[in-house]
Amino acid sequence: MKKTTKKISTAKAPSAPKSATKAPAKKMTAPAKRKPAVTSEPPATFISAKIDIGFGNHLYIRGTGPGLNWAHGLAMDCVGANLWTSTVKHATAPVTFKLLVNDLSWSTGNDFVVEPGQSVTVVPGF
Repeated sequence: MKKTTKKISTAKAPSAPKSATKAPAKKMTAPAKRKPAVTSEPPATFISAKIDIGFGNHLYIRGTGPGLNWAHGLAMDCVGANLWTSTVKHATAPVTFKLLVNDLSWSTGNDFVVEPGQSVTVVPGF
């Protein structure tokens, strides 16, 4: 018998570039539950007035801001002796206002201004 001599190469096959190598397989997991989108509202703006306007009278607020206008007033809530309150919701800009007795008599002085989401207590003069 004839012996054949073949050269056996011991060189390694060229490897693929690192960017082309396969990433290890990831485990399959259930998709994460998404929280429902929450629409954030601006915080409410609180306005209080300390004044005694006499029995049978009511305090009103007029101005610029959500729910307010200069043409007619919104009745404020009497929450205690000489204390009236009003809440302006959804304000995104400063709220400018004046107070009126029985929606007829304007308070004296400059307009009052409160930043959205803040609380203010005023002492109006008439």
